[in-house]
Amino acid sequence: MMKKSGYFQRTGGTAYDSDGKPHGFIELHILGQRYAIRSADLARAIAGRVHVQVESLAYNWNYYLGAVSGLAQVSASGKALNIDLFGVGDFTVSLASLRAVQYGRHRLAVVVQIPETPYQARPRKYPLGQKQISALA
Repeated sequence: MMKKSGYFQRTGGTAYDSDGKPHGFIELHILGQRYAIRSADLARAIAGRVHVQVESLAYNWNYYLGAVSGLAQVSASGKALNIDLFGVGDFTVSLASLRAVQYGRHRLAVVVQIPETPYQARPRKYPLGQKQISALA
């Protein structure tokens, strides 16, 4: 079951990158951490199904974009934006609610965590009569 983990919020401000260039952004709060996706990159991701960077966000009199913390991409169905944060987990948000935030119709869009499925190797089934070769150590 998916669990609510955060939200997208449009602040309407600008954030400065490491070169001092201003960028519009949409703020992403996940598990108490603040991240940002540049507005131009987000529009490009929604239109063309490309990966975009999720960057850490700091506030010190102005907003500043930090290191890349993950990647975001539109899902295969085209109905959600999937976010992969390095070392944190996978998250998703509905594109309809994200567009509503992007264009100012809503204030927030809920982000939910995609549950991790543990990998379980199934035992291999051998046909009757087949011999197995094993190495002896």
